[in-house]
Amino acid sequence: MLQRTVQLTNKLGLHARASMHLMDLACRFGSDIWIHYENKRADAKNILDVMVLGATLGSTLILEADGEDAEAALEALLTLINDRFGESE
Repeated sequence: MLQRTVQLTNKLGLHARASMHLMDLACRFGSDIWIHYENKRADAKNILDVMVLGATLGSTLILEADGEDAEAALEALLTLINDRFGESE
């Protein structure tokens, strides 16, 4: 099992569109992928789980992946989040 820590830098945090992008990307991988925020844990492949986290600008997330493509999955998700989900702010 691999873990990475990342901070949300997009203005609106994990709002609906950002959550959809994250879920779409996570679903491309066979690994189990989880997001931890505060005392909550979300299945990254379930948009409702991701949105219920309520993570906002500046929130620190722990991404966790387990499976054959776990490293690639985490790197792809880190890139998406660090690129602010393609948003300008």
